[in-house]
Amino acid sequence: MTALRTPTVVVTGGAGYVGSELVPHLLGLGYRVRVLDLYLYGEDVFAAESCDRLEQWKGDIRDVALVREVMAGANAVIHLACISNDPSYDLDPELGRSINYDAFDPLVRAAKSGGVRRFIYASSSSVYGVRSEPNVTEEIPLAPLTDYSKYKAECETLLVAARSPGFETVIVRPSTVCGYGRRLRLDLVVNILTNHAYHNRILKVFGGTQLRPNIHIRDMVELYANLLQQPSEVVDGEIFNAGFENRTVLELASIVNRNLGGDIPLEILDTDDRRSYHVSSDKMRRRLGFEPRFTIDDAVAELVSAFAEGRVPDAMDNPIYYNIRRMKQVELH
Repeated sequence: MTALRTPTVVVTGGAGYVGSELVPHLLGLGYRVRVLDLYLYGEDVFAAESCDRLEQWKGDIRDVALVREVMAGANAVIHLACISNDPSYDLDPELGRSINYDAFDPLVRAAKSGGVRRFIYASSSSVYGVRSEPNVTEEIPLAPLTDYSKYKAECETLLVAARSPGFETVIVRPSTVCGYGRRLRLDLVVNILTNHAYHNRILKVFGGTQLRPNIHIRDMVELYANLLQQPSEVVDGEIFNAGFENRTVLELASIVNRNLGGDIPLEILDTDDRRSYHVSSDKMRRRLGFEPRFTIDDAVAELVSAFAEGRVPDAMDNPIYYNIRRMKQVELH
């Protein structure tokens, strides 16, 4: 079979952190893109993309009728929309379940009935929980610790069950994303550390020994594009870890410190966050031929430049950069 050269890709959550960088990238590659998003973090995310190949649908993935309309006639889906990460999920567990899990099966069914050929699902590396293995591969049994990661794992099971001839499924387990993006998040570990080090001249590390796999936002974007372009026999039914550098939280703080001159005071605090795992992304490299290019150092340097150039106004206090604060502000339910 030939590679999927789809004219129309639906990106749910396309106005989010990764999506807001992915959508322009796909447009640049010549795709037609439909974004389905609540646009909680700004409705002008794609103001620079005046392109007739971009459709923007403001709405909720729990709206089954709307989802069916968006999916009709599309060729591929990249499903990013969710209540992202454990703290955001824990803010309102019922809300989290309704978006992350309850809405998933109807969305998959709508995609399938709408003619979608390839469905790419953004799961999470957090489905592995706490692991002692030197390298966590895709074959290792999952051990999610939280409701967020449990429902990510259960959605994987639903998607695998929906796979059939003509409906290809691909599961991606991203590491923690870092780096500057147009819809910036400052509540992810590398971005948090860089923000506090730059603005408050302090590095607060919770725990420190936990291993955290990371991937740069630009590599994450290019990986999704790669998965659209691969032949069916390479990706159909497959699961891919998506990571680059596995570092302890303390090592991440050291990288941030180095990029800011090396003189930022370090404070180590207790934590009950036990998640720790060393993710292997060898399958991604071997099967897809995809090699990440951007480092944690690159991410920190980009963020520092953005702060210095005034591209992130009110970085410490504006809810637009923080999922939980924004969800509270808009009273999402």
